[in-house]
Parts: sequence; structure tokens; C-alpha cells
Amino acid sequence: MSLPLSVLFGTDALRYRLRDSSASVVVSDESVLDAVRAVRGDCPGLEHVVAVDAGDPGTGVDHFDALLDGRAAGFEMADTDETTPAVVIYTSGSTGPPKGVLHGHGLWVGHCPAFWMYFEHDVFDSTYWTPADWAWIGALGDVVFPAWHYGQPVVGYPMGSFDAGTAFELLAEFDVTHTFLPPTAIRMLMTVNDPTGRYDLSVAAICSGGEPLTPEILEWARETLDGVAVNELYGQTEANLLVANCRTWFPAQAGSMGKPVPGHDVAVVDAGTGEELGTDELGTIAVRREGDPVVFREYWNDPERTDAASVTAPDGTEWHLTGDLGSRDADGYFWFKARDDDVIITAGYRVGPGEVEGTILEHPDVEQVGVVGVPHETRNEVIKAFVQPVEGVEGGDDLRRGIRDRLAQHEYPREVEFVEELPRTTTGKIQRNRLREREAE
Repeated sequence: MSLPLSVLFGTDALRYRLRDSSASVVVSDESVLDAVRAVRGDCPGLEHVVAVDAGDPGTGVDHFDALLDGRAAGFEMADTDETTPAVVIYTSGSTGPPKGVLHGHGLWVGHCPAFWMYFEHDVFDSTYWTPADWAWIGALGDVVFPAWHYGQPVVGYPMGSFDAGTAFELLAEFDVTHTFLPPTAIRMLMTVNDPTGRYDLSVAAICSGGEPLTPEILEWARETLDGVAVNELYGQTEANLLVANCRTWFPAQAGSMGKPVPGHDVAVVDAGTGEELGTDELGTIAVRREGDPVVFREYWNDPERTDAASVTAPDGTEWHLTGDLGSRDADGYFWFKARDDDVIITAGYRVGPGEVEGTILEHPDVEQVGVVGVPHETRNEVIKAFVQPVEGVEGGDDLRRGIRDRLAQHEYPREVEFVEELPRTTTGKIQRNRLREREAE
């Protein structure tokens, strides 16, 4: 089995994953070799370290080229099927400690129907790129492996921190036609003036996920990028690319994840009983486990958590529970509400932080925002917004009023705190659990 790891990991993150997974071999390039050496003594299962692109790897480290010397070019194929364990991918840790997620060999080809869908059925004679780290299922599953499955090139560039100007230069230089961009990256691209005039772009379609797309993003693509399709998608490390948009098939609805991808039976269910809920009823987004190659096998070394992520309905259907709350409307569109542990219950209302964040982000002076519930004596919780203003804007009473005026009375944040930067995972998601922990201190 393989375990993709990010070159951005510090020693703590690296040590945690290598110990938890009991990894026996690490293949590392020179840029992270020192970090691997630093944690090696804390990882009893780690038997070998193999260096790639390193001049002299040092004592106790094998050089990749030396291992190949004198060995036959061929190899024996292992006897596997789609359920055979293939890869462990760790979650980003946006809601707690990262979890190891075990998938079978059917995982990557199982992404292809969605890939075909959100890239508007035009996947050949194309060039792909994503700034997302290739350690995550969002990069590997949304772009890299499906593109390779169809024999198409993928641009790789170790950007580090995302830079909008560099991104446009890459899109132009390599004639990129299809790209996966997290919403945060798209918002940064929106700060560049006249991109189609400054860069010779060939972009035909953008897919995006991780948080709902705001109307301003769709409007920007329509007006500034000459109508390039921007298709939101939905998935998670445990079950990726379940729902997506496709302009060829149906019009996008701002804020909606789209409709189920062919091959996946997706529903909104009661998490306790597994019974499917009706139109516009709020419940847990779930996918039928049986026969679905993108649904994970188990949480690594955590059978109790694995069992808790499933429910069997009265008719015998076994559902994987995503832990995300949402609804399905009469036209078949899915709408994300919140993580089940992120929902804020204030004065009897159940408020999803994503809705509040999306509205606040429409304010022109707001760069990013994270919303959580904080304890309150009479309301149970009140909504608090941690707001990162755009560069050059000072947070103050005027901005507070501008934020509150955009929201319903039960939704507006009673507390607003301006911050220079919000805690994020390495995939760019706001870590609301960190914000809640900060409030509890």
C-alpha cells in the first residue's frame, strides 16, 4: 500500500502519520530529507529511507538510483481487484486529528465519471493543472489520476504558497485547458486585473470544491474569463466526487453542490435510522456503500470509528454517513448546510456556518472568514465571525455594520473579531475546530 505525504508537512505532522500508519519505507526528495531524518527515531516501523534527487543521501539512507542498479526492468503483477487495499490517505484535520482512510484499487478509476462530468465531457486533447498538493485526494482524485487514465498531461509545479500572478503565468505558458482550483485560490485570482488581456489563456473549465462557491465567483468567470465553466463538486477523503455540476447537463445554482454523479447512489438520510428524507428536509448526506469504488474500506486502526460512519436502513441498504448536513431540492440539487459538528444552535435556530461565511464573503472588504458558535447563557450559542479583511482595509465598526446588514437577524454574528490570518489546513480549509479551541482557552 502507498501513503502520499505533503512536502509542506513539518516534523510533527510527518511523525504523526508515519507512526500511525506504521509505514515501513519512505521515499523522499532532498527538500524534506532532513525532516524525515528528524522523526525517523520516533517511528519504530520505519525500516528504510530512500532518497530521490539527492547527491549524497548520507548514512542509513538508500539512493533510489542505486537500488535500481543491476535489477531487471520488468516486474511481476500482483493479483488484485478493486477491493484490495491500495492506499491510505490522511484527512486534512479540519474537524479534529487527521484520520487514516484506507481505499481499495478501484478508487482512482472510480473518479472518472465525475471527472468527465465537471470538465464538461471534454477530457481529451487537454492539459491539466492544479495548485492543490498532490498528497491529497482533492488533487490526486480530482485531476492527476483521472487525467493520466485518459492519457492526458498534468502540469506539476511546486508553488508553495499560492500566488495569483504565478498561477496565471502557468496557465498561459503550458496552455492549460482544465484546472482544479479551491475557492480560496479563485478569490485570489479575482484580484488580478484584466487577466484575459494580460495572459494568453486557453482555460475551458474549472472545477472547485472544499466549500460552496459564492455567486461572485460564477459572475467573475462569466464576465472576466469569457464564460469559462466553473463547476462545484462535492466529496471527502472517505468518499470523493459524489456530487458535481455540469453546465452541459443542467445550469449551476450558486451555493449548490450539484447533482449526483452517475454511478453513485447519494441521498439525504436520518443518521440514526438510515431512512431517506424528503424534499428540502435537512439530514446527513450519505452514499450507498455496496459496489461503490470510491467509498473507503475502513479508518486505519480505528474499527469503532469505521462502524460509526455507517448505518443500515430498514430495507437493508448500508449507507456511508459523510458527517455533512444538507438537503436535496425538488429538482435534484444538493445543498450543503454544515458539518454535523459545526452546526450552531442559537436561540432555537440551527445555523450552518457555511451559509453565514458565504454571505460575509460577498462583502468587498472581506478576504476570508471563519464562523463558529460560542457558548451563551440565554441563547445556548451565539455566532462569532473571525474576519480577515482584504489587504489595506482596517477592521472596525463600519465593516462590522456592513457584515451584519447582509444577514438575517438570527444569522448575523453577535461577535466579530478581526484577524490577520485564519488557521487553515494544508488544503486551504478553515479549521473551525481551531477557532473553537481558541475561544475555549
